[in-house]
Amino acid sequence: QVQLVESGGGLVQAGGSLRLSCAASRSIFSINSMGWYRPAPGKQRELVATITSGGSTNYADSVKGRFTISRDNAKNTVYLQMNSLKPEDTAVYYCAALYGLGTYWGQGTQVTVSS
Repeated sequence: QVQLVESGGGLVQAGGSLRLSCAASRSIFSINSMGWYRPAPGKQRELVATITSGGSTNYADSVKGRFTISRDNAKNTVYLQMNSLKPEDTAVYYCAALYGLGTYWGQGTQVTVSS
């Protein structure tokens, strides 16, 4: 199993930046993929960004060029750097880890972008 703890959310003005962190309870070398998700209309959660154990990344079209996902293997932590934030980025952001046959979720961290 994997426990995930997110941090770094908060209130920011449009155009500002935030960095989210997701700390895993085990070595992220062993985790196939980790990512960030947020709720979306008509969906339970939509992909924001993912990063594989090999370092490959994937982004939602709505955040490309503004968000960057990265990992620090020594700290077992994945980050989401969010720049040029927009009011429509307001959401609870959830960290997820695909490990073995399961998907594990953190508790979420609130991001609020004011206009």
